[in-house]
Amino acid sequence: MPMAKKKNRTRNLLIFVAIAVVLLVALGFVGQRIFGGPSAERVEIVTAELRTVTQTVTASGRVQPEVEIVISPDVSGEVVQLPVVEGQQVRRGELLARIKPDYYEAQVEQAEAQLSQAKANLSQREASLLLQEQILDRQRQLYEAQVIPLDEYEQSETQHKIAKTDLDAATFNVESSEARLREVEEQLSKTALYAPMSGTVSQLDIELGERVTGNELQAGTTVMKVARLDQMELEVEVSENDVVNVALGDTASIEVDAYPERFFKGIVTEIANSARLQGSTFQEQVTNFPVKIRILDPHNPASQAPGVLNETPAVQDYPSFRPGMSGTVDIFTNTVTEVVAVPIEAVTVRDFKTINRARARRAASSGSDSTAADNSEVRSASSSDEEDLQRMVFVVNDEMKAVATAVETGISDDQFIEIKSGLEEGQRVVNGPYSAVSRELGDGDLVEERGIRGSR
Repeated sequence: MPMAKKKNRTRNLLIFVAIAVVLLVALGFVGQRIFGGPSAERVEIVTAELRTVTQTVTASGRVQPEVEIVISPDVSGEVVQLPVVEGQQVRRGELLARIKPDYYEAQVEQAEAQLSQAKANLSQREASLLLQEQILDRQRQLYEAQVIPLDEYEQSETQHKIAKTDLDAATFNVESSEARLREVEEQLSKTALYAPMSGTVSQLDIELGERVTGNELQAGTTVMKVARLDQMELEVEVSENDVVNVALGDTASIEVDAYPERFFKGIVTEIANSARLQGSTFQEQVTNFPVKIRILDPHNPASQAPGVLNETPAVQDYPSFRPGMSGTVDIFTNTVTEVVAVPIEAVTVRDFKTINRARARRAASSGSDSTAADNSEVRSASSSDEEDLQRMVFVVNDEMKAVATAVETGISDDQFIEIKSGLEEGQRVVNGPYSAVSRELGDGDLVEERGIRGSR
């Protein structure tokens, strides 16, 4: 029994000591928080370095041929011959389709007959004029010999003029018939559709036996499309904020969804002057500008001009781009070298009027140059309430304090931003976390380094 009581006392003593230690630790922590000054903010710190920064504009679009011609007829009728299929390579001048020519052949025959009739009528009028000239000469001689009266001579002159007018009309009728013949012959020739260039039938929209419509004044039925598939491009839509940075000749990196993890070289060849508006209302409208980027890497070897297909080495891993494939492009719009740069996350925007007021209050509370501090605060209070928003970084000084520093920025890439002024190489700046840089961290706050990002 005495042994049991002794063990209970020992256990109670240990519990009491443990509770006392915990209380002392807690009291020490609280005392440090209350009397030991402000705690340091744990932040990520990076060093400003000289880098090469390349500004890029990223956009998405679809692959398409640089040159694609829509084939549509100028005459109407039934398709009676269709010697090509979609994907077939054709040469310039090769027959693509033929429309039933019977109606147009009949028109040619009718025009030829009308021309022959007009020429016969012209010959008749020429003979009639010759006869009237002979009669007029004879009547003139008789009138001068005072054999016939004046009215008979004048009647002969009138008949001569009528014969001459009839000849002119017959001449015009021949010219009209010839023009009509040329017109129907041209219509007959248009019943055959030929390839306007060497390329590939990229799209075939009709079948043999279908009827197509067309005339010379407006586009008819789309029969097919012929394209140069060995000269592909990517058409993307660039926002109005980014298009001002894009110029003809800018290089680009292209990634096509069908070939992931592969990048192809490109160059900007065309920038639209007019925007494409998307959205039904003004609030929903999105303003984009079409931009075309030529793909420079070899591609679509099977779509080269006919005759060189077998000359392409089979070992070459050339991509086969098809019209309509999706892709993304990074356009390199500007590059600067050996400039001071920091990560984009290190730059934020703050109101420097608020920062200056806080600095003035700190100077006044510290008792150093209180008069100047009070005057500065008065000037700040009397100034307008308009915010003085500036881009800035928090520079970490030797005392591990974050100093709000205004900077002038330049171009940026997807990671770093150029600092034109306000920061020098080798200075350390706060890079994160985002909440601290954008809102929580204040000018003059103590910071504690929790990690340095790796150098380039």
